[in-house]
Amino acid sequence: MQAGPLTLRHHATCQPRLVVATPETLEGYGRLVPDYERCKVEIVRWPAQGWRHVDTDTGDEGGTTEGIFEFWWQGDMLYGRNGAVGDTYLFGWNRDPAAALETRNNAPRDRVLIWHANYHPDGGQVFFPREGKPFVVPLALPGDDVTPDKFVAFWFDGSAGLYIHPNVWHEAVFPLAERASFHDKQGKVHARVSVDFAREFGVYLEVPLRRP
Repeated sequence: MQAGPLTLRHHATCQPRLVVATPETLEGYGRLVPDYERCKVEIVRWPAQGWRHVDTDTGDEGGTTEGIFEFWWQGDMLYGRNGAVGDTYLFGWNRDPAAALETRNNAPRDRVLIWHANYHPDGGQVFFPREGKPFVVPLALPGDDVTPDKFVAFWFDGSAGLYIHPNVWHEAVFPLAERASFHDKQGKVHARVSVDFAREFGVYLEVPLRRP
């Protein structure tokens, strides 16, 4: 995933509402996870192509994959590496991407500007903090007509993880620390449906990295 050549000089930002993650606020999006090992991931059966049904003992046998999801700031850029699927990403920036530098020292860590979010139609996903550090996750309820204003930023204190239901929009999890890692478990098919905020709506999603 790489961002296009759009800059904040020409495109605004949209900041989601920031709330504390609780069983009540997460309803519909997912749930808190106190124990990573015991958290099971929903696998969605392969959809039928017509009026004939997919046999009930097939279509959901891909199972899950697990790994360590690492996040780190490098100057103004936030990067991540998903060991479960073997991908590395540039997730966003703390300033106008056109002015962002990997070599900047003492860059602020109070926000991340993201251009992209996705959902997984094949299964759920669980993130569990390995170091117990706070983190923030932007989420939106299912539906392909999603818009930036539908996202809510959830703040976690680091004592529990997050389980995300299938089809719920998210990016990754954004630590408040300079570097953090998470246990990650997700559907092995790893289908991804994406939204590009900059190209589709002319904005970046400005996710606040602080406690509400």
